[in-house]
Amino acid sequence: MAGSVLVTGATGTVGAAVAQFLLARGETVVGAIRDIDDSTPLPEGVTGRQFDFAMSPSELDAAMVGCDRLFLMRPPAIADVRRYLFPVVDAAQRANIRQIVFLSLQGVQFNRSTPHYAVERYLKSTGAPFTSLRPNFFMQNISTTHAAEIRNHDDVFVPAGRSFTALIDALDIGRVAAAVFTNDGHIGQAYTLSGEQSLTYRTVARILTDVLGRRIRYRTPSESDYLARLTSEGSPDDYIAVQKMIYRIVRFNISAFPNRSVRRLTGAPATTFRQFAERERAAWNPDYRETESP
Repeated sequence: MAGSVLVTGATGTVGAAVAQFLLARGETVVGAIRDIDDSTPLPEGVTGRQFDFAMSPSELDAAMVGCDRLFLMRPPAIADVRRYLFPVVDAAQRANIRQIVFLSLQGVQFNRSTPHYAVERYLKSTGAPFTSLRPNFFMQNISTTHAAEIRNHDDVFVPAGRSFTALIDALDIGRVAAAVFTNDGHIGQAYTLSGEQSLTYRTVARILTDVLGRRIRYRTPSESDYLARLTSEGSPDDYIAVQKMIYRIVRFNISAFPNRSVRRLTGAPATTFRQFAERERAAWNPDYRETESP
């Protein structure tokens, strides 16, 4: 009898999508959450279980009980993966977890400085039965991180220049994860997940204009202007450093290449940005404008 899938980050954007599509396939899902009394809701049908990346080995062993698969993602706040993620991999091995699906990073194989590279290398060195998902930039960045500037100023403010990005919907990542968990042949594989369209941010702004019925602009801010805005908003230094790095990658067009991995792995095409914008239009609704300073 198949066991449950333990999903880390189950209350977050990707983890919730993974749980949603696993449930749709009839799987039993256990949501790993730091505070079992947290008011943040788990997806309906998911059983919550106490979990923290700082747990002792015996506590990690207890968290794995009854589960035979693990969706593993690195919380953004964790940089020391040797201390906090490697022990989770070790616990999964002790629990005879038959598949770990790791949420990695597009191009990770060429970027040895990232925590994701270290995790992938450790998974391989331990002989863990793992599958790596390497997604492109999330469409949800536009509806979360950059939503306020679109709501309040009708601007898409990212230093991407005239480069292209094959954005992917986090729901598509969830669909892929559910597919590779429930079909054979994915152990030892790494899948780069991109959308099927490669768009400039000027095109992103044009699509938002069409969907929202008001003009949304992309002003191609410089890197220094973008970083200065983050600093003025009180963003922490490590966040600013990450933003600086990822948009340099974008400007080199490393994220420009679309593919059909979502279609191939799930049998359905990747979500287009227009479909995403129509679904998430409330995120940029002017009714939610924040009060601006005079």
